[in-house]
Amino acid sequence: MAINYYGEGVTIPAFRRREVNAWIKDVAEEYGYEVGDITYQFCDNERILEINQKYLNHDYYTDIITFDQTRDGLLFADIVISVEMVTSNAEEYGEPFRREFLRVLIHGVLHLCGVDDQTEEQAKEMRQAEENALAMLPADLSEVWRK
Repeated sequence: MAINYYGEGVTIPAFRRREVNAWIKDVAEEYGYEVGDITYQFCDNERILEINQKYLNHDYYTDIITFDQTRDGLLFADIVISVEMVTSNAEEYGEPFRREFLRVLIHGVLHLCGVDDQTEEQAKEMRQAEENALAMLPADLSEVWRK
């Protein structure tokens, strides 16, 4: 059982994987799941657009795409994240990049745990779930980012 991170044409932000992995596992456990295998693929906007078009028939940029293969209470997934879009979102929402990056990481896990965001009400619930997950980390995020 593992959580893996790969970059495709982008630099993966310098976070402490052991601490982030423990956090992801803790969040999954809050929802009654265990982590099986989760692979994060970081890319640029053009690559995520290509994936969105090819696999979901969506012709727009997005920050994250989650391919859910969860079964028997174990989380299995491929999660694709556009680092460019996360950067844009952080600027747009006035959030520090590090916080927005972690929000998007856990957003995919929350989808795997059954939290949806298709309707306005669900989007509010997702945002609250993200905030609850982020609250499980130190407020300054110092323990999850390399110096």
